[in-house]
Amino acid sequence: MKENDLVHIQWTGSNSHNNGAPAGDGQAGDAGEGTPGTDRNNMVQIQDMSENYPVPFEQSGMWNAEIKWIYHNDKSMSAKDLAVNMATSGYYKCAACGGADSAEQRTKVNNLLNNAPASYEGAVLKFKKGKYLYACTRNNNFTNRSQKGTITVQ
Repeated sequence: MKENDLVHIQWTGSNSHNNGAPAGDGQAGDAGEGTPGTDRNNMVQIQDMSENYPVPFEQSGMWNAEIKWIYHNDKSMSAKDLAVNMATSGYYKCAACGGADSAEQRTKVNNLLNNAPASYEGAVLKFKKGKYLYACTRNNNFTNRSQKGTITVQ
């Protein structure tokens, strides 16, 4: 993509998909992570497509994007706040903004995102030049599935 292009990041999940036979929703079985019948997503930066762990925020550059729109309307949030918001599927609005939805105030997010929203309402971002690798930590069990992608800005 070009430097002036915008990316709309949004996803949908579920709190109640049918895992039983005959799997009317196409999701037979409980091979996923987290609470049975749920589907969650998130987005974290990774260093290499062969890796399965996010890079520490201090080593990331992906979230230095310009926020053109975000579901909670706070376009002035920091790169760290945006990273926390994406990593927790919107469970935390920010890392340390002082509000009730901040990581410093709200109950700890579950490591499998079980208490995070099923869907992420979205953000429209303008990324800086670079190559950004990302992954979903919930839907990656290191053996039979891996949700990863690349955003390349020229």
